[in-house]
Amino acid sequence: MEFHVLMVEDDEADVLLMKVALEHADCDLHLHVVPDGPDALALLDRHEPYQNAPTPQLVLLDGHMPRMRAPEVLAHVRARWCHLPVVVFSGSTFEAEVQESLQAGANAYVTKPVRLDEYTQVVQTLLTCWCPQLAVPNT
Repeated sequence: MEFHVLMVEDDEADVLLMKVALEHADCDLHLHVVPDGPDALALLDRHEPYQNAPTPQLVLLDGHMPRMRAPEVLAHVRARWCHLPVVVFSGSTFEAEVQESLQAGANAYVTKPVRLDEYTQVVQTLLTCWCPQLAVPNT
């Protein structure tokens, strides 16, 4: 079974970390990356240039992006795709940002670990929580 993850992230280092973390996933997982909220919404709506994009089963949304804040993206997503799991995956630990994201409709708020082993473990946990049929081995 294919599983599509949309990562909304403008930091190339975080995208690289995610790709490394997903190397150990024992499944047919496809990572789709867009740099900001407007591009994420365009992909979900299948607007140019994303008209052939698959529908993701999970969205990982950076908490700090250019052009549109995470709560704004969440408001749009919840208005159209209420059942799509969205996890805010952010470097911030500010309680106000956590609460704002959760109130805007995030299914979860996860702080990005700095160390690769911790990052990989968090990604594996996210995948097994949001897609239990995936077999993600411990590394």
